[in-house]
Amino acid sequence: MAAQAAAAAQAAAAQAAQAEAAESWYLALLGFAEHFRTSSPPKIRLCVHCLQAVFPFKPPQRIEARTHLQLGSVLYHHTKNSEQARSHLEKAWLISQQIQQFEDVKFEAASLLSELYCQENSVDTAKPLLRKAIQISQQTPYWHCRLLFQLAQLHTLEKDLVSACDLLGVGAEYARVVGSEYTRALFLLSKGMLLLMERKLQEVHPLLTLCGQIVENWQGNPIQKESLRVFFLVLQVTHYLDAGQVKSVKPCLKQLQQCIQTISTLHDDEILPSNPADLFHWLPKEHMCVLVYLVTVMHSMQAGYLEKAQKYTDKALMQLEKLKMLDCSPILSSFQVILLEHIIMCRLVTGHKATALQEISQVCQLCQQSPRLFSNHAAQLHTLLGLYCVSVNCMDNAEAQFTTALRLTNHQELWAFIVTNLASVYIREGNRHQELYSLLERINPDHSFPVSSHCLRAAAFYVRGLFSFFQGRYNEAKRFLRETLKMSNAEDLNRLTACSLVLLGHIFYVLGNHRESNNMVVPAMQLASKIPDMSVQLWSSALLRDLNKACGNAIDAHEAAQMHQNFSQQLLQDHIEACSLPEHNLITWTDGPPPVQFQAQNGPNTSLASLL
Repeated sequence: MAAQAAAAAQAAAAQAAQAEAAESWYLALLGFAEHFRTSSPPKIRLCVHCLQAVFPFKPPQRIEARTHLQLGSVLYHHTKNSEQARSHLEKAWLISQQIQQFEDVKFEAASLLSELYCQENSVDTAKPLLRKAIQISQQTPYWHCRLLFQLAQLHTLEKDLVSACDLLGVGAEYARVVGSEYTRALFLLSKGMLLLMERKLQEVHPLLTLCGQIVENWQGNPIQKESLRVFFLVLQVTHYLDAGQVKSVKPCLKQLQQCIQTISTLHDDEILPSNPADLFHWLPKEHMCVLVYLVTVMHSMQAGYLEKAQKYTDKALMQLEKLKMLDCSPILSSFQVILLEHIIMCRLVTGHKATALQEISQVCQLCQQSPRLFSNHAAQLHTLLGLYCVSVNCMDNAEAQFTTALRLTNHQELWAFIVTNLASVYIREGNRHQELYSLLERINPDHSFPVSSHCLRAAAFYVRGLFSFFQGRYNEAKRFLRETLKMSNAEDLNRLTACSLVLLGHIFYVLGNHRESNNMVVPAMQLASKIPDMSVQLWSSALLRDLNKACGNAIDAHEAAQMHQNFSQQLLQDHIEACSLPEHNLITWTDGPPPVQFQAQNGPNTSLASLL
């Protein structure tokens, strides 16, 4: 018996020594691999060699699976060898499923592998893989929630928002069951975002109310709590802005700006949450800061505070440049494109067409780098080109750009915006009555207006008023324009107010009511100067010149004439500069991806009549 016990002890000691030796060679190779991976610059080839050297030792299954995962991850993130990366990740996923209590390797392999499949456009292979991982991860809260988010995102990218919302609902209920109110709020807010995208407003309102209660009641990490509040408030602000309610949104926007200031003063807490389901962040602090700048720019542009929009755009773009040096996250490029889209519209209003055109070209370059970005912003890009064409009086090109944009969008608000602008093109051309009547019927603000946007409905009344003015139906025009004024005053839509006032002033001038005309044109000029809106200033100064001349006010007439001359010269100089740029040739692009190069123009080839 003693001999047997001694032999057993000797065998156990030998096994322990062997295990210790195995552990030492493995740790040595792992250490070398990590050293090469984190070198500056990284020595990826040597890192891969060290990890591959593990397999000839015929390691235990755990080490084998983990090494396949590490190799797959390094190859996926640092090389273009997707075939080898896929092979290692598939082996890691296969082997890890046979090992008990090996969740981290198993689910990280599934997550990375599905990412790789999506990158290779094998979405139909990624979805069942994620579904299986979700099914077997229910006892691992962190991974179960993370995989649900990942599959929901995949469905969102495929524009299957119904399936994505269903998964986020499942996630919210799971988070509630495992006692994570924080992650429950993240799931619900994500679902709210998709419902807003789908315009399911009846479902959004109760969901946002519930989210507000959860966020206020949750007591946890201050940064996590404030980030939930930012998410919640961003949804509220964008909801108001989509509805064109620029005045009503102000309290929410102010709260959002205060909230981001609070976050910027908080220090990141290194203490991990006790509940593994809470191990999520919505966005890094720096990304949230850019997002708040972005919604502030959106609000300023809609309200007609264009200098404020410029100020916040500059801040946001500066922050984005810094972030993009260290972070290649696709969301940063999306933020950049949306910021540029808004500032381009501001430039066209303030009379800086050449700068706007160069920024349109910049958006084209960003979209060339990402097919998905171009797919999401192609309609907006053609809309911006249409607006530019209108500003330089290239009406045929404007029509072609707006028609292309209509073909590319299924977003209701953008569709209504494009149709409103296309109708104004037909009005200015004066010989497109059949097409114009068809468009006006589709955006009739008196009944069945296609979208809930207050701003777009007010703009539709203005377009109706403009058409009635050109038709000489002045009483009808006044009715439409007074409706626009009522709606724009209710929500502080300054540009629409200025445009309506100057057009009403023009109508009263034509009717010979100089006093009433002056009562309209003077505030129009004041508001246009505050925005500043160069076209309305040009129009108002011409009216003030003619009004004062008709009333015998020679000094005031001379002053107004001088103002008109100054505005004309500024616009003419900018017009010539814009049309001389090689990027001006973008106005002929109506199909496929944006052109890479532009041929220089010999000079402007467009009429300046509309400016003078």
